[in-house]
Amino acid sequence: MRTMRRSVALLLNIAHGIDHLFLLIFATAVGAIASDFGLARWEDLMPFGAGAFLLFGLGSIPSGRLGDLWGRRPMMLVFFFGMGLSALLVSITQGPWQLAAALTLMGAFASIYHPVGIPMLVQHAERPGAAIGVNGLSGNLGIAAAALTTGVLVEHAGWRAAFAVPGLASLAVGVLFWRIAPHESEPPARRVKRAAVTLEPRALARVLLVVTMASATGGLIFNLTTNGNAQMLGERVAGLAADPSRLGVLLAVVYAVASLAQVVMGRLIDRYALKPLWLTVVLVQAPMLAVAAAAPGWWTWLALLGLMVFVFGSIPFIDATIVRFVDDRMRSRVSGMRLAVSLGISSAAVWALGPAVKAAGFTTLFIAMSGIAVFTAGLLLLLPPEPRPQEIRP
Repeated sequence: MRTMRRSVALLLNIAHGIDHLFLLIFATAVGAIASDFGLARWEDLMPFGAGAFLLFGLGSIPSGRLGDLWGRRPMMLVFFFGMGLSALLVSITQGPWQLAAALTLMGAFASIYHPVGIPMLVQHAERPGAAIGVNGLSGNLGIAAAALTTGVLVEHAGWRAAFAVPGLASLAVGVLFWRIAPHESEPPARRVKRAAVTLEPRALARVLLVVTMASATGGLIFNLTTNGNAQMLGERVAGLAADPSRLGVLLAVVYAVASLAQVVMGRLIDRYALKPLWLTVVLVQAPMLAVAAAAPGWWTWLALLGLMVFVFGSIPFIDATIVRFVDDRMRSRVSGMRLAVSLGISSAAVWALGPAVKAAGFTTLFIAMSGIAVFTAGLLLLLPPEPRPQEIRP
């Protein structure tokens, strides 16, 4: 049983990588796609990807509900096969509006993972923070893979292969999950496992409100950076925009190194109170964003490397907070509601990125994000105090 759980956990972590990889293929390949569709500027095509991130958020409500009431295993099967088939559909589109429709469908399937896959991963975890940290590493390695594989595939096989190859891989992993993951004896909604820390209803409502809003503002920074970093580097480093493979490698290094921060934070979460850790990580983002805004040439790459360590390092706190304060029987539904609101708001970043950069440039955009980080820190001050670590039962 322990070996089976490890195998399932491995596939669930791979699924997190798939989720983020697929959603960022478009942002990395947008220049090549725009050229193929006859558009003069990549900024003009960028808004057509907003539907994917909108459904990524809104779809979390039905996904979370089905995960609790129907089962997490069948929903993950829908995720793997849906992501694979929708990626293949994107690869055969012939214009911006067809592309937008296919990407939106992909976003609907992508909405399954976070409210279903992460609760499934931690439902038997002895150290949920560590499990979430490794899972976050896997998700952000998917972002690194998107930068690396998309750049290579676009250069050597075209942008359509950049969607088709991962699509086939998702179908293959789905078959493995179908064969390895055991059937559930009952849906999560019928379980009785309690949260590690029990709060009064009013305090719990405040926690969920703060988590939702902080997730939305943090998601704005995450989406604007991960979707805009490639274009920013291409703009500031001479000759890099014309070399997608080299650009992809540079971004992959940034995301791979930054992903390690989630493993560190996951381990710290199991040992210390969430609030001071989370607040520290978010506060550091503000000056790092300001540095990236002003950095010239190759200094931009170094600034982005430092910045993304703290952007990625803040990610585990959302799910860790839900795991600590919410019963397993309703975690998928709570996560789904939180994601619907926060990702619905942060999806505006993808729609606004192209027009914002076209009108004001990356420097102004990053300064604005610095202000968002300060606002997020203010939200975190509203979190209630927690018990000391030794008082938190596993």
